[in-house]
Amino acid sequence: MKTLGSTGLTVSSVCAGGSGLGSMPDVFGYDVSADQAVEVVLRVFDSPLTWIDTSNGYSAGESERRIGRAIREYGGLPAGFLVATKVDALGNDYSAQRVRDSVAESKERLELDDLPLVYLHDPEFNVFEEMRPAVDALQQLRADGVIGHVGLAGGNPAELGRYLDLGGFEVLLVHNRWTLVDHSAEALIERAVSDGLGVVNAAVYGGGILANPAGATKYGYLDAPDAVLRAVADMDAACRAHGVDLATAALRHSVDNPNITATVVGITKPSRVDALEKALAADLPAELLTQLAALLPDRQYWLEG
Repeated sequence: MKTLGSTGLTVSSVCAGGSGLGSMPDVFGYDVSADQAVEVVLRVFDSPLTWIDTSNGYSAGESERRIGRAIREYGGLPAGFLVATKVDALGNDYSAQRVRDSVAESKERLELDDLPLVYLHDPEFNVFEEMRPAVDALQQLRADGVIGHVGLAGGNPAELGRYLDLGGFEVLLVHNRWTLVDHSAEALIERAVSDGLGVVNAAVYGGGILANPAGATKYGYLDAPDAVLRAVADMDAACRAHGVDLATAALRHSVDNPNITATVVGITKPSRVDALEKALAADLPAELLTQLAALLPDRQYWLEG
């Protein structure tokens, strides 16, 4: 268990990711039924994981609805369990009123009065100069006691840095930019830690390629460059030679980083919870870690933005 920056919240080193729970076949390539999603959340509740990450915008709110149903069927949240969600725009609307509406919608879907952590989600897709009202609104909701703590979640390190300059954020969530094959967020993560923020790392499998090296060809939702594909293949071979699967190494690359408080891992099957527990207990040889570090692709092949 770790303390999440200056929030005082105590969390497990792995957070269950809820993006797929609402079913996103266009993104993940498969459907997830409502019953399966609820079964996953119920399994998470009975596991060592102490929190789950979702968003107002995941499947138009369906992820939150299914998590809310699981909470109801469980008879309420387990003691000490935390649900983190995110504020999302509606179309092109990322106004102060939209921020307030998004939080209210999340509370209704999740059937929770207490939202201990709410992120501003993917603000880099909007005009920075027009986003200050949304930032101020979210932080005012914290001041008014409507939410607990305020986080910032996105991908583009340079743009996220501009938002951190505004101040007031307590947690940084970054995705696809700190993995075995991409260190784009290294400076941003170090800056966040220096500023006292808790750091949460997401998409450590790069959208699937580091969990399914034989079948996936995209990294961060884009076609992976040949240099990345070669690195993944070489990393997979190195892991196999040491009796370790690549997905375990990809997870531990994040979990074992002292600057990262927690790692978000998408879970859409109950069996994945058991696999996570096994990966966290695995012994990774020092020789393997050295080999993997040497195989990191050149910076020109990282996502950066």
